[in-house]
Amino acid sequence: MRSNSESRRFATASLGDRAKLLLLTVGGLGLAPFAPGSFGTLGGLALALVFELLVVGRSYAFLLLGLVLLCLLAGIALGTWAERWFGKKDAGAIVLDELAGYFVTVAIIVLVSGRHPSALGHGLAFVAFRIVDILKPWPGKLCEKAPAGLGVMLDDVVLALYSGGAVAALSLVFAEELLW
Repeated sequence: MRSNSESRRFATASLGDRAKLLLLTVGGLGLAPFAPGSFGTLGGLALALVFELLVVGRSYAFLLLGLVLLCLLAGIALGTWAERWFGKKDAGAIVLDELAGYFVTVAIIVLVSGRHPSALGHGLAFVAFRIVDILKPWPGKLCEKAPAGLGVMLDDVVLALYSGGAVAALSLVFAEELLW
């Protein structure tokens, strides 16, 4: 947790509120004392690696995109609640959008190449996604202006098109290094 007051607030929260917080902060990763977006994206990387063991080929991409849809639905549905809980829109602790963005990035790589990313490919996907999420090129900032949870979730998913496209293009040129 970030502070003692936040720790106390979480400890006294209802079970339902705790479940919402755990989902929005991706198991608490968004409560990291620094770079919560990077920690949330690392959570996405870790989960993507687990799912990679379960599903092969383009089916893996479709699994990730299905999970993105679930993240979007949850993030949008909980957006107004999160604004009240955190006292502002798109609080840094909310990293479900980073998880979804990383999944979109990897799904694009797999759909373009037909293969899973290597460790280097996942590393590039992580860095590329964090760069576009921090810089927020058009239309990222515009997407953020959408109301409540839609704005929180939409910018990262749209920006992941940039990071996924960039790493997918690299994978077409350097296939052996970026894919397995």
